Amino acid sequence: MKMAIKDLFGRPLTVVNVGLEGFAGAVRDQGVAVVDLDWKPPAAGVRPLYRTASGLDVEEANQEVLRRIKAARPVLVGMGIAKDVIPGMHEHMILHSGPPVTWERMCGPQRGAVMGALIYEGLAQDGREAEVLARSGEIEFAPCHHHHCVGPMAGVVSPRMPVFIIENKAFGNHAYCTQNEGLGKVLRYGAMGEEVYERLRWMETELYPILDRALACIPDGIDLKAMIAQALHMGDECHNRNRAGTSLFLRAIGPALARTNRDNEALARVIEFIDRNDHFFLNLSMPAGKAAVEPAEGVPGSSIVTVMARNGTDFGIRLASMPDRWFTAPAGKVEGLYFPSFSERDANPDIGDSTITETAGYGGFAMAAAPAITQFVGGSPSMAVETTLEMYEITASEHEGFTIPVLNFRGTPLGIDVRKVRQTGILPKINTGIAHREPGVGMVGAGILRAPEACFIQAFQALAAL
Repeated sequence: MKMAIKDLFGRPLTVVNVGLEGFAGAVRDQGVAVVDLDWKPPAAGVRPLYRTASGLDVEEANQEVLRRIKAARPVLVGMGIAKDVIPGMHEHMILHSGPPVTWERMCGPQRGAVMGALIYEGLAQDGREAEVLARSGEIEFAPCHHHHCVGPMAGVVSPRMPVFIIENKAFGNHAYCTQNEGLGKVLRYGAMGEEVYERLRWMETELYPILDRALACIPDGIDLKAMIAQALHMGDECHNRNRAGTSLFLRAIGPALARTNRDNEALARVIEFIDRNDHFFLNLSMPAGKAAVEPAEGVPGSSIVTVMARNGTDFGIRLASMPDRWFTAPAGKVEGLYFPSFSERDANPDIGDSTITETAGYGGFAMAAAPAITQFVGGSPSMAVETTLEMYEITASEHEGFTIPVLNFRGTPLGIDVRKVRQTGILPKINTGIAHREPGVGMVGAGILRAPEACFIQAFQALAAL
């Protein structure tokens, strides 16, 4: 019988393995608990980059980028219809998540979401007509990020959809996002069908007007930065766990909902919908992140990532110093937990704009604050802590506005630095939902993966050449 090996004080030893699996196996055979660290040696030949080819000071630029992100104060100030409030939006435009992509290269769930949106808009009667229209060239497709917008999963925003309006009170810029439909068979996961369209119509005709009236009577809006900070102290990481954030939002808007109420039963339906959808706050935490990082774009010489997004085909990043340029690589495979009757064979590659949360200093990088998230995406509570500690290795700073209780209220990792990614060999770790690879099905699970290395190599080389 194996006996647990103990230290001088009688406590069981735990070994952290940063080598090959064979090393860990030999230690386990001695009865010692082993934690495997997902690590690889630094990339060979990557030299420190302090100045670009033209002499731009990278550290100085990064300090300015970090200052702007930390100073951000995203506030929910109202709502509107997408075509009326999103800059550049028009009747025949559909926004999508991730880098630019044509219909021919769109993945299954993104195609499903586009077709569903065209049916919801009344531009097509069924999936066949929607596909013909999408292929015709009459619909303009554009990334949400090109229009100050973010979209979870397929990220589809169509002209009639209601959107939240977030203002960064520190800089005056705005960001936008749709309302969250919930999990399962929903449009953002590429699902189609009458139940999907019926829910979207209800969100447009009842949910939106009730929330809009309530927000209109809150003169200073709802401070999302403060709400995210509080949610992190309550067990959320504000990407894939938003239970506390959703509850805090209901508390904040509740009195205004009562004051502007016109129909008790309609109000009850709205409260029930939000209360039963723990992911409702995701569509507020995402545009809050977008509003926070956009003022940092355009700082020459910065190595900080301000956009990290996926369209189910490509994974793309953009740097603060090159906000109009995408660096892309194939979207990765998610390792996760699947709903009954589904498996990894059904999964589409990584998709969605929700990784804006990681660029803004929370989300997967703050998993240590949300150990219970591992019940949704897989892994263990210790893995959640390890993930956050590892992400400090590739970020340029810590966000004093967002702190993690279990780490003695240490600020969250902030400012993904492509130089550190290249020098350490550590890639950003992401937690995410999983969409079925075929259009029309919807969500099949949730999990974790690493960002692809190739886009960081491209960005590092482009930065050095500036």
